[in-house]
Amino acid sequence: MSRNWKVAVVKDTAKPMLGGHGLQVAFRGLPGVEIVAQVDSNIDNLSAKLSQTGAKRHYTTFAALLEHETPDIVVFCSRHPGDHLAQVRMAAEKGCHIYCEKPASALLTEIDEMARLAKAHRIKIAMAHPARSDLGFLTMKRLVEAGEIGSPLTVVGRGKCDHRGGGEDMIVLGTHILDLMAFFFGAPHQVSAEVLVNGRPATLADVPQTKLVEPVGPAVGDEVFANYRFTGGVRGTFESRRGLFDLTRAPRTPESDGPHMGITVIGTTGILSLRFDDMNPSRRPLLISRRPGFIGSEPHFEEVSLTETRGIPGSEPLDYTLCGQPDVPHARWFLEAGRFAAWDLICAIEEDRSPVADIHDAQLVAEMIQGAYASHLVNSAFVNLPLVDRGHPLAGGRVS
Repeated sequence: MSRNWKVAVVKDTAKPMLGGHGLQVAFRGLPGVEIVAQVDSNIDNLSAKLSQTGAKRHYTTFAALLEHETPDIVVFCSRHPGDHLAQVRMAAEKGCHIYCEKPASALLTEIDEMARLAKAHRIKIAMAHPARSDLGFLTMKRLVEAGEIGSPLTVVGRGKCDHRGGGEDMIVLGTHILDLMAFFFGAPHQVSAEVLVNGRPATLADVPQTKLVEPVGPAVGDEVFANYRFTGGVRGTFESRRGLFDLTRAPRTPESDGPHMGITVIGTTGILSLRFDDMNPSRRPLLISRRPGFIGSEPHFEEVSLTETRGIPGSEPLDYTLCGQPDVPHARWFLEAGRFAAWDLICAIEEDRSPVADIHDAQLVAEMIQGAYASHLVNSAFVNLPLVDRGHPLAGGRVS
């Protein structure tokens, strides 16, 4: 790299959240990077927080940080989608590039505004879609493109299917799965979906009654089934049902039941499958069956060996003791993928290209989610993508 990079971290622990991807440590140890400051309105255990990120200074507000610092890149760690537009606007107006936690927003109109701000201020916005930088999913994509399972027919995705299953799961965790579908097969051009509440079709009247675990609304439904049409005849399905996975049951091992979350790609001559698990230090294996057909064809799965060929010259070794610390997943692959995503943003700035996951990818995922609701509300008819109406179909009964 031809320059040094000042990075600031915005992570307000005063707001309770269910966890994060470890964005606050993604830039640690990268060559030429200095973590100049951290924002947190909660000063409890401040020294430990600064030690985790490596930040040199602390501010209680983002505005105060921008008064005294001139960061090149700002990391927004909030997993509450309603936080991001105001933060992005402030950073963009100062010319700061951005690494942002998903979901960018629950509202497509807000993500559209973020994309406009990025263009107007000539900044890059990278999204925390870590699977795009993970060795396992990258290997899976390469095998699909190399024809290892023939011509792809169907990509099957599921959310975590825990106590947030259904509409909340679709935006909080389904964001990863829908983004992976688009990463593998491009933007879908149609969506049809069904959303249920207690076994019956959800209505707008259900939206105000929906109790969400986190403020990610509007959202509704304890079951969601969406069908996407991709170019080349590929079909994608996304499903989430509440209560299939009990987050509290223990002990868990990589070989135990684990979350339902992940994708399976079915081709004309085989199947590839990989679970998206953030709970266990060891990654789930990438599995391949070289027999055509579905489960009834008795596929035999083998583990695909993964070989890391990427590197970041001059970087410090990853500190795996960070795994399992506050808001850092136990899974080592999150730490690895986060570092590659952070480095990709730096390279994208220098090369004036899009990051591997950018704000336009977040736009697409939001369209896939809002399109699912729009389809359900017109009796599961196919809705064309991209959406002409950018307003959220549930906005009349918005919850947060």
